[in-house]
Amino acid sequence: MSAVRVFAVTGATTALEYHIGAPQAVLLGVVTGVGGGTLRDVLVSRLPTVLYADLYVIPALLGAGITVACERTGVYGVPAALGAAVACFTLRMIGAHYGLNAPGPRRAGRGTAGSDDSSRDAGS
Repeated sequence: MSAVRVFAVTGATTALEYHIGAPQAVLLGVVTGVGGGTLRDVLVSRLPTVLYADLYVIPALLGAGITVACERTGVYGVPAALGAAVACFTLRMIGAHYGLNAPGPRRAGRGTAGSDDSSRDAGS
């Protein structure tokens, strides 16, 4: 199981231990998961996976969200943490297998040369 799954779960868990709110705990879990994987890649002189992976942040969001939801409903423990990590891993593998990508930013100038999205909307 890759580091992002474990980092996302432990980041959210640690945030909850400090009595941080649920949305903030999910956000910190995602940042910890992505940051941990990025740090790993930088330390081995590799391009950070978050810059080119099919799905990377969304599985971390799922894992952190499940962790926080389980803790808030009182069913948190090792099985819940493993379940959150497995759900994160499964979504990442489905994305890699089917080539799924999160929506990316629009690229300016997709139309004719020299045009951008704002010039097309101006006449509306």
